[in-house]
Amino acid sequence: MLMLQIVWIQCLLVFGANVVLALENGLARTPPMGWLAWERFRCNTDCKNDPENCISDHLFRTMADIVVAEGYAEVGYEYINVDDCWLEKDRDINGQLVADRQRFPYGMKSLSNYIHSKGLKFGIYEDYGNYTCAGYPGVLGYLENDAITFGSWDVDYVKLDGCYAHPSDMDRGYPEFGFHLNQTGRPMIYSCSWPVYQIYAGMKPNFTSIIEHCNLWRNFDDIQDSWNSLESIIDYYGNNQDVIVPNAGPGHWNDPDMLIIGNFGLSYEQSKTQMALWAILAAPLLMSVDLRTIRPEYKAILQNKKIIAVDQDPLGIQGRRIYKHKGIEIWARPITPIYESYYSYAIAFLNRRTDGTPSDVSVTLKELGLQYPGGYRVEDLYEEVDYGILTPQTKIKVKVNPSGVVILRCDLQLEEFYPSNQFTHYAPLNQVFKVRQNSFE
Repeated sequence: MLMLQIVWIQCLLVFGANVVLALENGLARTPPMGWLAWERFRCNTDCKNDPENCISDHLFRTMADIVVAEGYAEVGYEYINVDDCWLEKDRDINGQLVADRQRFPYGMKSLSNYIHSKGLKFGIYEDYGNYTCAGYPGVLGYLENDAITFGSWDVDYVKLDGCYAHPSDMDRGYPEFGFHLNQTGRPMIYSCSWPVYQIYAGMKPNFTSIIEHCNLWRNFDDIQDSWNSLESIIDYYGNNQDVIVPNAGPGHWNDPDMLIIGNFGLSYEQSKTQMALWAILAAPLLMSVDLRTIRPEYKAILQNKKIIAVDQDPLGIQGRRIYKHKGIEIWARPITPIYESYYSYAIAFLNRRTDGTPSDVSVTLKELGLQYPGGYRVEDLYEEVDYGILTPQTKIKVKVNPSGVVILRCDLQLEEFYPSNQFTHYAPLNQVFKVRQNSFE
């Protein structure tokens, strides 16, 4: 039999002075969930010839209606986020930002009010630069003024991009804008593109400062509507996990970018892969898809409550790739419930092969690092197969489709010995990882 080497990462809780504090605006204790325009609708401003798909008041009200009416809000999607291209090309005579008067005839406060009337939250886009990436006015020179404007519009979420700005200025500029947001008294999630622009410039981001000042941030390329793009993000997060993973936790998240499930570039299996891997990564779940035309099988992926529960696990520990060999990868994330040094886990088996046939992966729970003597209740979160209670010595075999995934939830079996719900609680924000070598057949 082929002997494969696996590296498992054990999470140890660290108390005391080494705990890294998040931006304490009380927000994003779990990764934000919602709908975002950019990947699907981009910068389509042609409302004359394409009124149903242009960036407009009509588009965002329509998507807000669907998020509520078709069950997305019920499973946790709550933000409706405007991205680039919502502005006039120039500020008004008083230096104020102005929404495009033709495409947003009622203004942003009216759109915000409508979204809030649906029980949802309102997000908006700007850029720490002279211009946004699409060439509209940026916040540079107007940081306090624009923060006050967003507060007056009852914005709940601000995404600040980094085009047309010097990466060396971002260590000062992003915290300054965040300060002004907080000074408004309006709770606003703060999404930063700070590290990715510095990485592109060959700089080493100061993640201690980023964690202190941002609720989430981008580390890598924009996602495109393709499997190649999705694979590149998966590789980046796996190859750089020693740097990336420790920065995640309640209130502060790595953001691998939008969910493109239901668009044009991913197959059904690949779409299942993105949803499962984003849950393992404790990623924000921001759909960017036309909810008017999405097919039922893709809608079911986005509304999979059990996988969403993994993503939203209150411990907030980001998962890791623990095995990679000949196109097969295993990713694992510690989740609740926990007991002493034992965690429950979400395990994702990913098949990156293209040979056209499903691949069998066989491994004991112990070889995955699951060693709780009382065993684990194991469930397949897509197929809804209950494997029952498995001990660490039990070998489990999964069949993974090409470019597909199998995601399992392995919960500590505690009820026989301890009261229920005794072991679900928040972990400290800082996590330290210890490496141990294992092998399995």
